[in-house]
Amino acid sequence: MEKQKKPSRQQVYTLLVQIGRKDGDGLPDGATGAALMCYASGVDEAEAVRETVAILKQADTAPLDVTGYGTLEEREAQGHEIDPDERALMQRALEENAVIVAQMTPFFGEKPEGA
Repeated sequence: MEKQKKPSRQQVYTLLVQIGRKDGDGLPDGATGAALMCYASGVDEAEAVRETVAILKQADTAPLDVTGYGTLEEREAQGHEIDPDERALMQRALEENAVIVAQMTPFFGEKPEGA
């Protein structure tokens, strides 16, 4: 008898992570930190946040703050426009059970709050 695979409870969450400076973080000279737009899989948003923070720490960054924007369905319900490239990255995060950093915007000038 073949075992049927249970449907995955994983969903993909859109997270905005602010990071501070740390030796070896790879941010440009003069940057005081950065904002990272991430797509992370998890059974709930808390798990997605924990996994994202853990992976970013392993990558020698200093996560300071995480803002969750919900799942694809939640974002659509809020009226967010989601382009095909963004949808493809979300699907990849789901299929690979991964955290994908889709965009990095460095901060210059004042340090972000919490740094």
